[in-house]
Amino acid sequence: MEELQSKKSLRVALIINPVAGLGGSVALKGSDGVSEKALELGAKKRSSDRALMALQDFGECFQLIEWFTPGAPMGAQVLKELGLPFKLLPVQIKESTTAEHTASCVNAALDLNVDLILFAGGDGTARDICSVVGDRVPVLGIPAGVKIHSGVYAVTPHAAGEILAAMVSGELVDIKQQEVRDIDETAFRNNSVKSKYFGEMQVPSKGEFLQHTKDGSGKEVEDLTFSEISDFIIDHMEPEVVYLIGSGKSTSYIMEGLGLQNTLLGIDAVLDKTLLMSDLKEEDILMLAEQYRIKVVISVIGGQGHLFGRGNQQLSAEVIRKIGIKNFQPIASKTKLKNLEGRPLIADTGDRDLDLSLSRNWKILTGYDDFVLYPVITR
Repeated sequence: MEELQSKKSLRVALIINPVAGLGGSVALKGSDGVSEKALELGAKKRSSDRALMALQDFGECFQLIEWFTPGAPMGAQVLKELGLPFKLLPVQIKESTTAEHTASCVNAALDLNVDLILFAGGDGTARDICSVVGDRVPVLGIPAGVKIHSGVYAVTPHAAGEILAAMVSGELVDIKQQEVRDIDETAFRNNSVKSKYFGEMQVPSKGEFLQHTKDGSGKEVEDLTFSEISDFIIDHMEPEVVYLIGSGKSTSYIMEGLGLQNTLLGIDAVLDKTLLMSDLKEEDILMLAEQYRIKVVISVIGGQGHLFGRGNQQLSAEVIRKIGIKNFQPIASKTKLKNLEGRPLIADTGDRDLDLSLSRNWKILTGYDDFVLYPVITR
């Protein structure tokens, strides 16, 4: 148990919409705007029960999570019942909750830099959360609504627990963009289905270890994997943004894909898909950061697992602070991550405070639009 506790790094916010699903049992075909009527007709609140179903079979595993949640009835009561320690989100919760309460809870969770927002609700809840989260952090829905048209939900509450447990145990869990959709409930109550797209959110999904690029034996082909990663980076390059590429073999595929000369053991600067500077020093990067928006593509060192501080010392503590953590995109093959055998990536910039701020779960690009969450620590 002590060994497991040393890995306690996943920060999860649990947010429950207490009126989700109220209209189903009383034939209201939804709960949007009719929760009071549903209660008058004898409907029972069930979203907390659905959250319990998601979490109750994974007790010891979920003790390793750092939980954040609003007060009852939006989460605290469930975690108390399960004996899971938690910290309250600084939001005033009333017995009668609204979409504004959900938004406030999500904003509070984002302010605390959670890694995942786990929520129980229906499509209306997903819409409310999407309006605040966008693609800032991954979310995972526990289905508790009357209608579930959005792709951000697990197929069952227990399935949501399985996905979360896989993340806690260090499995490679894919992060995918999924649609948030909802129907017009007024029209639906008149037997007309009108589904509308409202946006997308990042959602963890428990899939097979390898998905896109395989050889005949089912193993990942490194060249094809990094070609896919290269294609994704190139396809999403923004104009008037300088991309720092390097160092190492993994990032060289990007330069080759652009048809540009590459410094294998250095860092090159690309602007509008043309070579701006080669083999940059720390001072060169700081100079560019004064003139341009900067994004950095860095690779994981195989075997050792270093992300910062090995082979890319040009990315000094001053450089990282200047550019901003959000502008760094790590890349790796799933094979390389799998070969770490559960060990986290390492940040070793020489600046302890910065290393601690880098110690979090990072989105690692592992294929074309294919991401996994993986922890980075400092020792």
